[in-house]
Amino acid sequence: MKKTSRLTLYIFIGMIAGIILGYVLQKAHPADQEWLKQFSGNISIITDIFLRLIKMIIAPLVITTLIVGVAKLGDIKSVGRVGGKTMIWFISASLVSLFLGLVIVNIFRPGDFIHIPLPDVNAAQVADKTNMTFKGFIIHVFPQSISEAMSNNEILQIVVFALFFGIATAAIGKKGKIIVEFLDAVARVMMVITGYVMKMAPFAVFAAMASVVAQEGLEILLSYGIFIIEFYGALILLWLLIALAGFVVIRKRSFSLFSKIKDPVLLAFSTSSSEAAFPSLMEELEKFGCPPKIVSFVLPLGYSFNLDGSMMYMTFASLFIAQIYGIHLDLWQQITMLLVLMLSSKGIAGVPRASLVVIAGTLAMFHIPEAGLILLLGIDHLLDMGRSATNIIGNGMATAVVSRWEKVLAKEGSLFQPLENTEAMTI
Repeated sequence: MKKTSRLTLYIFIGMIAGIILGYVLQKAHPADQEWLKQFSGNISIITDIFLRLIKMIIAPLVITTLIVGVAKLGDIKSVGRVGGKTMIWFISASLVSLFLGLVIVNIFRPGDFIHIPLPDVNAAQVADKTNMTFKGFIIHVFPQSISEAMSNNEILQIVVFALFFGIATAAIGKKGKIIVEFLDAVARVMMVITGYVMKMAPFAVFAAMASVVAQEGLEILLSYGIFIIEFYGALILLWLLIALAGFVVIRKRSFSLFSKIKDPVLLAFSTSSSEAAFPSLMEELEKFGCPPKIVSFVLPLGYSFNLDGSMMYMTFASLFIAQIYGIHLDLWQQITMLLVLMLSSKGIAGVPRASLVVIAGTLAMFHIPEAGLILLLGIDHLLDMGRSATNIIGNGMATAVVSRWEKVLAKEGSLFQPLENTEAMTI
């Protein structure tokens, strides 16, 4: 059995075992919520350690691979060309995700079937919206200190610095070659470290599932069953649309890509974290045939601008809350909401519970009680699992499509030459 297949199996076993353990403990201590909460907090230490190790890797991995990728693109014209194609795909995918969520929530109207006590409309604010302003977004994009950006894993700020550094490195010609070779070696070391950290993934998944099920129980699936089923049905439909859109560009390989990135998708799903899958997604995309210079350029941008699962959730959740409170929004109001979400969602990379932050600001704009978000907090982890997996699929497809548009998508399994032997290298 291949190493990646074994990891997939172990992660799946860990997920099932965690659900079983959590369910058994929840049934064994139904009245002792304090004990269950303490157990969940203790066992989630394993998951927290794993995620912290992953976050430890992300900043140096992103900055080294992106600088190398930009330097290999050669000049600002090449960066602009690839960046333009990337943003065309990102914007199109975002609009499709938002629109699909809007259509499905209007057709099935899950808010009409939820019969639970509604939170007081004057309940305390659920999410911090301090950075929701346009000025706050623009200023936040540019780092005042690269060390601060790296310590906080501010991907968007790291991308801005790496773009400047990569272009400048290419501009100094042969003198920059030693810098690029050094950073390429660092990136390879980080990938080896990633391999070590990933051995912990099945245990982290086990702990994450045991923690959630022990504290929340499986009963929460019954109360919100219709909403959860419809949301996951919408996500599956979005997956098909992403695959079909990819088919137009990369043909049959659009569907084989899903098989190639199954490990990162499963990891993101089971840990509810797109970041956890970032290193392994880079590796699998390169094995699929995407050149490192494209992977290291497109993928970090995607983590800031192409969160397809989160985008769908924003329209789905916003209109769901409106339906629960019996608030009717006409077609133009809903289209306006879609455009507002499209713009505001691009400024929340790195913000904790980013989707909730954007939704909270949008609800207030349309006079929908923000307190309705409280209804979703209990199942947010379950929903975030699907969102995170979808984000991985969307960014994986975007990277493959841009590689094909640039006519550099190799056959699956092809190995790219080291940096110094790459023809596209202009230094």
